[in-house]
Amino acid sequence: MEKTESKNFLEQIIENDIETNKHEGRIHTRFPPEPNGYLHIGHVKSICINFGMAQQYGGKTNLRFDDTNPVNEDVEYVESIKNDVKWLGFDWEDRLFFASDYFDQLYEFAEKLIQDGKAYVDDSAQEEISDMRGIPTKPGTESPFRNRSAEENLDLFRRMRAGEFEEGSRVLRAKIDMASPNMHMRDPIIYRILKAHHHRTGDKWCIYPMYDFAHGQSDAIEEITHSICTLEFENHKPLYNWFIENIGLFPSHQYEFARLNLSYTIMSKRRLKKLVEEGHVAGWDDPRMPTISGMRRRGYTPAALRNFIKKVGVAKRENVIDVSLLEFHVREDLNKMAMRVFGVLDPLKVVITNYPEGQTEDLPAINNPEDESMGSRTMPFSREIYIERSDFRIDAPRKFFRLGPGKTVRLKNAYIITCENHKTDENGEVTEVHCKYYPDSKSGSDTSGIKAKGTLHWVSIQHGIPAEIRLYDRLFNDEAPNGHKDRDYMEFLNPDSFEVIKNACLEPWLKNAKAGDRFQFMRLGYFCVDPDTTDGNLIFNRTVTLKDSWAKKGK
Repeated sequence: MEKTESKNFLEQIIENDIETNKHEGRIHTRFPPEPNGYLHIGHVKSICINFGMAQQYGGKTNLRFDDTNPVNEDVEYVESIKNDVKWLGFDWEDRLFFASDYFDQLYEFAEKLIQDGKAYVDDSAQEEISDMRGIPTKPGTESPFRNRSAEENLDLFRRMRAGEFEEGSRVLRAKIDMASPNMHMRDPIIYRILKAHHHRTGDKWCIYPMYDFAHGQSDAIEEITHSICTLEFENHKPLYNWFIENIGLFPSHQYEFARLNLSYTIMSKRRLKKLVEEGHVAGWDDPRMPTISGMRRRGYTPAALRNFIKKVGVAKRENVIDVSLLEFHVREDLNKMAMRVFGVLDPLKVVITNYPEGQTEDLPAINNPEDESMGSRTMPFSREIYIERSDFRIDAPRKFFRLGPGKTVRLKNAYIITCENHKTDENGEVTEVHCKYYPDSKSGSDTSGIKAKGTLHWVSIQHGIPAEIRLYDRLFNDEAPNGHKDRDYMEFLNPDSFEVIKNACLEPWLKNAKAGDRFQFMRLGYFCVDPDTTDGNLIFNRTVTLKDSWAKKGK
């Protein structure tokens, strides 16, 4: 009997809603980022759930920017978020919205609450308001301005909108319950004065709704049936529901899932922004960053991220996912679609002494053994080649199956060679290796009978092309950089997270590689062409090693 995959709790809710014809069986979700930074791997989970659930059940998804704080928002972030969602493979079609689209409606909602005696203008300072709220185990203290008349509150609120008052001098608060054990219900601020230019509304407004006032109402205005968000917003739900009920809006319902927590990673936009602003990374798209743009530049694929999120699953309980699982899915996807090529990162010259001088052979190479449709190419072979310096040892141990004095290896796609001698400089550094080859040992037609336990990659010196290689590793060297109460997360920055190799040599086929192209460098890992690449300067980023090198380190 075929095993059926169990449904997660969101699928169960949606299927029950469809079965009971709730909202006429309509499924409408939304992804509501704040445009105050770049999206990261944690947002990928939310994107995949909101768009994925709607796709699965024939529904729709809105992309809505909750742009209620012009001080921290920018059109740069808006465009980056749109690009990220598209790159992940999702389409909001014609449903692109902004909370700022609803500023007039939200203002009217606030006036209604005032007229109904459910909101008031408070002249208290922010610190005083915070003190009034108290602590969850004890009731808060009511503001001395809480019982102003509706007429006075309406007049003051309209004058706030007209710009008569300074920032911080007044706020509008909802009148709910100062004794509530839920701190969000203790007369929350719903409007504040911000004399800041908004990236969409310009200088039309000098008061802006708080996120908690705009978010739920925006869902209701758009008639979102399933407002799916992370568990951190669970305590906000009673407040969202209070607004919806007291304003009289479409009863959008919020459902919470566990956010994605990843080892060796921080996912606070504020902290990521600090890394950028202080120059610890080269920007939001630095390949070490957990941002979608950073992972894209590093060479991660959309399919790998979607598969990773699917594997992680949807649950209500918080846990930490090992980043190696993400790297596994990146390898798995790249293994299927990346062309195998040769590149030598730390070149050591090898002279094949009995190979004819001036002769060149074009040897066949399979592009990807996982996908025959990718075909093959030819690689030039000549008397002088480069191998990796680490593939040669003078005092090689018995189980070192690479090259050394008297040792025999096969050159991938080429011939078997045996080391006869080598040269060193005044420091004892090997500068050149001399080998002989066996003409009848060519790959695919070997009749030599010679056995070689090791196989090396190589590049013809005559035909190779130079390249800059950027090796990226985990940005933090601690499994939980955020998890130390007595230490700052910046202390755990990995000093070995970035290395630049200037003298790499690649096979000539790669001279036409374009930004974003992905390859497997045989025996070295997966690499992606960086956007900084120009015609005269080929740059590759290491996407991921062939195996989990951190597991080998015991880290």
